[in-house]
Amino acid sequence: MTETSSKDVNSSKISEENNKKINNKDIKETEKKWGYDLYPERKGEPLKRSWRNILLGREGQEPIEKYKCEQNVYKCVLNSPLIKLMMGALKSSGCPVDIRRHISCEVCDKSVTGGYDPVLNQIVVCQNMAKTEGFVQGVLAHEFVHMFDFCRNDLDFRNIDHLACTEIRAANLTHCSFMSAIMQGDASPLNIKATHQYCVKSKALASVLAVRDVTLNEAIEAVERVFPKCYNDLEPVGRRLRRNSTDIYKAYHEGFLYGYDIY
Repeated sequence: MTETSSKDVNSSKISEENNKKINNKDIKETEKKWGYDLYPERKGEPLKRSWRNILLGREGQEPIEKYKCEQNVYKCVLNSPLIKLMMGALKSSGCPVDIRRHISCEVCDKSVTGGYDPVLNQIVVCQNMAKTEGFVQGVLAHEFVHMFDFCRNDLDFRNIDHLACTEIRAANLTHCSFMSAIMQGDASPLNIKATHQYCVKSKALASVLAVRDVTLNEAIEAVERVFPKCYNDLEPVGRRLRRNSTDIYKAYHEGFLYGYDIY
């Protein structure tokens, strides 16, 4: 009896250990599939530094980077008409933004500059990548589109079509212009409309592939399925923004037409 019981106990322990290993493996695969591995601080992992990078000045400055990032976030909230417009739109939609609660500067994987965490309803600004006020403004504007979609449109990030749609909208409203497409080699002066659409599709596709473990064909199909509808949805900005124009200021002053509580 004793021997049999001892074997049963040992078998039970081995089984529990195997289950833990399987669960840990499943968790890691899930994190990779849904992009959470790109944001190590989201998982409570300690920062991994190398002495070589510290000596070269590439690492070891995280507290300073965080402080500078938070300063740039504050400047954008205070001065950027685009960011103020988006925060006003969110407030009017029942989702007011508290920058201390809803925006976090963190160290990220170098393949991303920011992100939106729907579980915590929080924007991540990658302090190790977005190091200027202009860069931070771009990250905030992009991620505020995702936050707006999550607030207003019942966005489900686990649904690849929903993800593709919000990435299309973010690229359309905050990134792609004819001049930016020219600089990236996506443009043709012969067809400006097609050029802009190609820029939006390219950025949306790259974003989907960055945060989801899917094949290239799966990502392309998702983008193409939802593109017509999502490309024409211009809320909360109301217009596509041209580079070196007054479009941002026009969008800000037109915010009241949509019922937005502009800051």
